[in-house]
Amino acid sequence: MKIHLITIGKPNLPYAVDGWAEYTKRLGHFHQVRVTHLPDKQNNPKNILAAAEGSNIVALVIDGPQLNSPELAQFLDKQAQLGKEVSFIIGGPEGLPPEVIAAAQTRLSFSKLTFPHDLAMVVLAEALYRASTINAGLPYHRA
Repeated sequence: MKIHLITIGKPNLPYAVDGWAEYTKRLGHFHQVRVTHLPDKQNNPKNILAAAEGSNIVALVIDGPQLNSPELAQFLDKQAQLGKEVSFIIGGPEGLPPEVIAAAQTRLSFSKLTFPHDLAMVVLAEALYRASTINAGLPYHRA
């Protein structure tokens, strides 16, 4: 399956740089992963939607439905069956523009809590990795 991770900005804090690198590398064992870090000056609907063009868009928003790890694994499995790239998009400090949210096929939330941008990127990469190990029947995930 092709997964595209789109973020506004790159991880900056050392823990996030390391976590992002580690979990995107691990995720690459299961999927074709590509990453687009848009600079802050490109944080607008036109640039974000252009980066996600042709894919199923998953907008990460605070008020979206929340999935547990097995549910996220099921979601990934269904997306893989569709055979289309899936773009997970994390917005900037103000979140995603309404036009991007409206264009998304799916809206998801990590939590009702607001996370620092760097932490949100690591949480996304780890959650996708965990879901992928569930689908592969590996013991990484423990309920």
